[in-house]
Amino acid sequence: MKKIFTLCLAILALGAFKMAHDGIHELEIGDAAKGTDIKLENTEGKKVTLGDLKGKKGLLVIFSCNTCPWVMKWEGRYNGLAETCKKNDIGMVVVNSNAAKREGDDSMESIKAHAKKSGYTFPYVMDEGSALADALGATRTPHVFLFDADLKLAYRGAIDDNADDVKEVKTPWLQNALSNLAAGKAIDPNSTKSLGCTIKRIPQ
Repeated sequence: MKKIFTLCLAILALGAFKMAHDGIHELEIGDAAKGTDIKLENTEGKKVTLGDLKGKKGLLVIFSCNTCPWVMKWEGRYNGLAETCKKNDIGMVVVNSNAAKREGDDSMESIKAHAKKSGYTFPYVMDEGSALADALGATRTPHVFLFDADLKLAYRGAIDDNADDVKEVKTPWLQNALSNLAAGKAIDPNSTKSLGCTIKRIPQ
């Protein structure tokens, strides 16, 4: 187990180095959201922006996809997060930025089918050319970015500490962050490591 954990950290470090080398910088806590005017296509064929989707108290953005094993482990918790967001006037959107897979598993038709099959109760949008992922510095699926009412980053990282079994979760980082954001309390921790598949960008 220790070797596996060490290997995961090494992979994450390598990914962070490559992200910085490629000119993609992860948004820092307290920074204003970038790419708020980027048009994102939803499953109804409409173009929306982060500004359109924001609630009175903030906005939850989850970068996701249709086939990543890590997404499959966590996405059963998405609707519960959506309920928490709705109760607290926080908007929520799930974003598919896998631009290199638009002819396959992450085409718009596949996005529509996946949202319907999974019973999504929130917007699921396509990020053309991974533009929003680049703007926020998202690298994995799932990768969480929670913004406050002023669209400043309040939390980023993972959903919780156990992808395999929701019953074994010890710290529901994102649920705690949502509750604290709604109550005007400090979020601690405000940053965790995101575990998941890499976002499939089109090679430059």
